[in-house]
Amino acid sequence: MKYLLSLLFLFFININSASVSTDLSAPGFELVDSYGENISLSNFEGKTVVLEWTNHDCPYVAKHYATGNMQNTQEQAKDQGVVWLTIISSAPGTQGYVLPAKANELTATRNAQPNHVLFDSEGGVGKMYGAKTTPHMYVIDKKGALRYQGAIDDAGGPDFWTKNLLDADNYIKNALGEMQDGQAISTKVSKPYGCSVKYKS
Repeated sequence: MKYLLSLLFLFFININSASVSTDLSAPGFELVDSYGENISLSNFEGKTVVLEWTNHDCPYVAKHYATGNMQNTQEQAKDQGVVWLTIISSAPGTQGYVLPAKANELTATRNAQPNHVLFDSEGGVGKMYGAKTTPHMYVIDKKGALRYQGAIDDAGGPDFWTKNLLDADNYIKNALGEMQDGQAISTKVSKPYGCSVKYKS
């Protein structure tokens, strides 16, 4: 009986911590962006895509934007012709939930450069990808395979607040650069850090 309970416990944990598998096809999705347009991942077939889960009220996200670290990463992606999709999975009434006008204001005032800001207030896409934190990052290659998932960089930990994020080892920049050069990705999975995604309960 104890063995059976242990198996059930492990099964439960695995379900709730499940995420997409690196080097396999990235799950397709369609969401509405901050301008009311339906955006599908399939729209960007043949292009590299970065997914960024965000919550502007999360202190971790705020530091990445206040220091210019997120924008700097977006700039490199843009220069390489990469599509950047920022996704908000905060449910109505929770931290980070915004209406389209506020999302566009945040993009403008922070000089952010996403191609689209997408709303996932029901949480279906975030849960499908296993997005746990803000930020939580994913890189999808031109063939539609997930090539990286995890943190934006290696700055997580108790000394995050004193670190210069622009000096951190940026996993997204690394992955994009290595993919562009036809090299193997040195870090395919890392542990994400930040605030928990505020999913609909």
